[in-house]
This record gives sequence, C-alpha cells and structure tokens, in this order.
Amino acid sequence: MSVAHTTFPAYSRARTESPARPTVPRQPTRAEAAIASEVDIRSGLTENLARLWRYGLVLSHQRDVADDLVQATCVRALERVDQFVAGTRLDRWLFSILHSIWLNEIRARRVRQGQGFVDADETLISDGARDTETHVMANQVLKQVNALPEAQRSAVFLAYVEGLSYREVAAILDVPIGTVMSRLAAARAKLSETVSAGGFE
Repeated sequence: MSVAHTTFPAYSRARTESPARPTVPRQPTRAEAAIASEVDIRSGLTENLARLWRYGLVLSHQRDVADDLVQATCVRALERVDQFVAGTRLDRWLFSILHSIWLNEIRARRVRQGQGFVDADETLISDGARDTETHVMANQVLKQVNALPEAQRSAVFLAYVEGLSYREVAAILDVPIGTVMSRLAAARAKLSETVSAGGFE
C-alpha cells in the first residue's frame, strides 16, 4: 500500500475541524437596558399622569401643589430609570416616588417654619374644587374622605380608588401591611360614624 494515499486518523480533516458552537444571544449592555427602560417609563408616565395628579391632590388638597408633585415625580423617575425593575408595576413605583417627594416637602416646610416635623394634615388647605374628582367618588363621600387624617386618606385612595392590594399600599407608604389594615379600618369606622350621625346630605 502506498504511503502517499494513506489517511492518518490523527491528522484527518474530520478530527481537526472544531465542533459547531451554538449561537448565544447577545445580552444587552447596561446602557442599552437603561435606554429601553427610559422608553418604557416615558410611555408609562403618559398613561399614569391623571392617576398621579389625583393622588397628589388627595395628599395636598391644592391643585398647584399636585401639579408640582407630578412634575417632580416625572423628573425623578427619568433620573432613576436604572432603579426601576423591569417586569414590576410601574404605577406602584411612580406612586412611591410621589409619596416620598410629598413627605420630603412636608418635612422641609416644617423645618423652614421652625416647628419640626408634625402631622401633615395640619398644613392641608381645601380649595373646594370637586368637579374633576366626581368620577373617583361621589362628592359627599369624597368630602368626608378628605376630612380624614392624611395617613388614612392615602391608604383609602390607594386601596379603594386605585384598587391596589394591601401589600402594594404598604410598599408605597413604606409601612407594615398591618398598619395599612389598621388605617383602613379606622377610616371605615370614621366614615361609618359620619353616616350614622347624618353627615351625608
């Protein structure tokens, strides 16, 4: 047998070719993920503006303050796109941001006035405007809800108007779920007393 035509297994082409490697999908870079998140957040902000404004009004009772709260919430959300966890509820994240901004504003007011931190309900002023809120609750019910302490009012709005779960409300307000349940129970008791006393016309 001629050596020139002999195939040596160790040097055959079949043995020297590298096995085909499966294509691994390229993971988006952090910058690309941030851009995608910002696009989603910008879209979500547009969809949630009315809800954010209603919550700002429930907290502050002042339309101009509600406007400022919404604007500040939008700015902060876009500044912190990397903190939003994809796949979670954007509305809950936005409510949390707005609530945090509101608490900071209340603390700042108290510091400026040299009175320390007190219950925010003392600073609330109602402008008597109810027309834009009639679709949220009946006017007379809303009037009684607005008379509740801020902690109860926030819990009532988030749970009963926005339809969030107790756990979601607790996350937004940064309190234990038991506290949310207690606030809602106290609010219901107060509203029940009002009804019993003929508080609704």
